[in-house]
Amino acid sequence: MSTTETAATPSLKAAALGDLEQELRVSRSLLERVPEDRLDFKPHEKSFSLGSLATHIANLPYWITATLQSDSFDLSNVSHREPAANRQELLKLFDDTAADMRAALDAASDADLLRTWELRMGDRVLQRMPKLGVIRGMGISHFIHHRGQLSVYLRLLDVPLPPMYGPTADERPSFG
Repeated sequence: MSTTETAATPSLKAAALGDLEQELRVSRSLLERVPEDRLDFKPHEKSFSLGSLATHIANLPYWITATLQSDSFDLSNVSHREPAANRQELLKLFDDTAADMRAALDAASDADLLRTWELRMGDRVLQRMPKLGVIRGMGISHFIHHRGQLSVYLRLLDVPLPPMYGPTADERPSFG
């Protein structure tokens, strides 16, 4: 293989995580719109409060960092994080966890991404897969899932939604 072919061949990281920065931008734009006076809002009794959901989203980049820095995650050791008290705290949490995640991703090689990772509950192994699969499925997809929930919460509260994968009804460009 020539040097040109090697340079043109994307790493596993680039191929699998290429859209991550866009997902982070969209997520932050939604978090910026979380109304501080409605952090206790719940669309249903079984739902997270708005503050808890937004805090969970802001903290989710940590999942990718933790996956890269360890070969397992034990759910029996998870502690509950208190919801952010305000938007500034929420955005700081997100910015900090995203920065840590970027640093961990920058340091990871393709070989690191292929290492086996385990989700545990004490001594019991719940899942075992390559770290890249964990990052894609339990990291990025989980992140997008909860961000979708947040967009519904914001819509129910009449908060204008920012563009996500194109214009929203609130910010549709004028074509006329």
